[in-house]
Amino acid sequence: MADFRPDRSRDAAFAWIAAAATLATVLVAHVAPARGTAPRPVATSPAEDPGCREWTDSCRVCTRDGDGLHCSTPGFACQREALRCTRR
Repeated sequence: MADFRPDRSRDAAFAWIAAAATLATVLVAHVAPARGTAPRPVATSPAEDPGCREWTDSCRVCTRDGDGLHCSTPGFACQREALRCTRR
């Protein structure tokens, strides 16, 4: 007697189709731009933000004025943190 299992191969085909459809949906959702929404601005550091006049990383303080950028010297045992704008 022949060992023929059509149900098993059909189930496998449906599983592959479902996996491919799910993968395609996820890829399209991440690649296609969302409709009706403005593009998100690129996050910039305070040093690149022209509206920020003074920023710090808890080690040094930098200021922007008409002469350009000026930064203090970091201390000896300084532990840097994320840059943050302290004055606009």
